[in-house]
Amino acid sequence: MDDSLYFTNDNLAVREMVRAFARDEVAPIAARFDASAEFPWATVARMAELGLLGVPWDESLGGAGLDLMSYVIAIHEMAKVCPSHAITISAHTTLGTSPIVHMGTEAQRARYVPLLASGRVLGGFGLTEEGAGSDAGGTRTTAVRKGDHYVLNGSKRFITHAGVGEIFSVTAVTDASKGTKGISSFILTKPTVDVAAATAHGIGHDPSLPAMAGFRAGKKEDKLGWRASDTRELLFDNVEVPVEQRLGEEGQGFINFMKTLDAGRIGMAAVALGTAEGAFEQALSYAATRQQFGQPIARFQGVQFPLADMAMEIEAGAHLLYAATRLAMHGRPFGKEAAMAKLFCSELAMRATTKAVQIHGGYGYTKEYAVERLFRDAKICEIGEGTSEIQRIVIARHLLRDLN
Repeated sequence: MDDSLYFTNDNLAVREMVRAFARDEVAPIAARFDASAEFPWATVARMAELGLLGVPWDESLGGAGLDLMSYVIAIHEMAKVCPSHAITISAHTTLGTSPIVHMGTEAQRARYVPLLASGRVLGGFGLTEEGAGSDAGGTRTTAVRKGDHYVLNGSKRFITHAGVGEIFSVTAVTDASKGTKGISSFILTKPTVDVAAATAHGIGHDPSLPAMAGFRAGKKEDKLGWRASDTRELLFDNVEVPVEQRLGEEGQGFINFMKTLDAGRIGMAAVALGTAEGAFEQALSYAATRQQFGQPIARFQGVQFPLADMAMEIEAGAHLLYAATRLAMHGRPFGKEAAMAKLFCSELAMRATTKAVQIHGGYGYTKEYAVERLFRDAKICEIGEGTSEIQRIVIARHLLRDLN
């Protein structure tokens, strides 16, 4: 792709910085943390130091003060090496921080965004529930108003940073008679599950944040991929949340979180595209050096064709991703384009990583080569931030709406 189509010199500088960091500091430890399923506090602390946990937020809010394009580039580049680190950036920034930036009051922004944008603590987004995944409107967590506070009861499932995070935006039903218009959102706080590790690395815990009684993380998920990313339940047992912690007006939680997911799909598309491109780069390098029948396997048409397909589809995915990003940057509608980018890039990630494993042959099925890990990391891209089926529904709705 011609860089000049989308990127400024500042964007390219961010790309080179993230590329070097990912290559020099993340790549050497990625397989180890995948195997142990531990959260990589040390490299996450380095990401905070480099400004990667607050790329698009104003410097006045503790962020790096860069544009959305730089943010998406950072996710894309990180995912080539380690999708777990990439989703940490994306989930923290788009899902954990952006609801407060875009929907919060001045007081809420001043209180929470500097902690998040600087990376001093990690954030998360509580929408998915046991019976409310693709059907996000099926939320069962409740928030009952009692004077100057709400009482929350219920749970959320598959929440990125549920354990390690301390600031969360969550949805709950405030008026069951109104359907999705009876869903509101709130800011909740709790300590990280690993205060000792967070303190040792100088990131992840702020003792000034209140520990809301009854709000805690549940069991950690043992996942196929993204194993160095923290995924758990969030549990609410008579959690008293002050009214001033409501995020937006009552009844606006569902529509506001749907807008957040539109932006989140761009982040997920970047994770998926980076995963595909990382696998392609590994396969290309392997094909150029692996000898069979007295010559590199890259000389064989049976290897050249899948490499050509991967390169073509990665180019197409990049245009979808960065075109959607440019629309969002300029305040133009981008819901359809974000869904297209997420759908195409996530399904591409599966195709590309499958081909990369095949090109590696038996070695691709072992943990000796990174393509095995990328192959496992790819699948969740077709599920998170709305499944492929949901993306097709979103795209179709936009198309049909345009007919009216």
